[in-house]
Amino acid sequence: MSYSFPGLAGGTVSFEELRGQVLLVVNTASKCGFTPQYEGLEKLYQAKHGQGLVVIGVPCDDFGGQEPGDEAEIGSFCQVNYGVTFPMTAKQHVVGGRAHPFYADAARRFGWLGKPKWNFHKYLVGRDGELVEYFISTTAPDNHRLVAAVDRELAK
Repeated sequence: MSYSFPGLAGGTVSFEELRGQVLLVVNTASKCGFTPQYEGLEKLYQAKHGQGLVVIGVPCDDFGGQEPGDEAEIGSFCQVNYGVTFPMTAKQHVVGGRAHPFYADAARRFGWLGKPKWNFHKYLVGRDGELVEYFISTTAPDNHRLVAAVDRELAK
């Protein structure tokens, strides 16, 4: 799978450029009950980036209008409140007919159960660029099952 997203602060977040890394792709929102997961995502990124993990935040306003800001506001919020250093994309749709191709393909791969139902749904992409697993919004970044899946992919 080779996808690219416009970056939050310009440029591009490209899966092709990240090939060989393990990706955790997360649709995010600044005004959600799960927003504090940014802190755990940053901790996970800092702990495992040296081993090849890249967390990618994908802001989206598809659920409850919980990401109303523009790119500058989103970036400032993430940096000031959570010290986010992992790559962030520009705001995207993750469900429905306008979903970014990555999300449309993930929905086909995993079916209805694997589609984002809310903010902070997570997809794990292996070093080979293939979707491996998904984690629902309530799965915290330090959840043992998520961390074990990341570690398995990093070990490959």
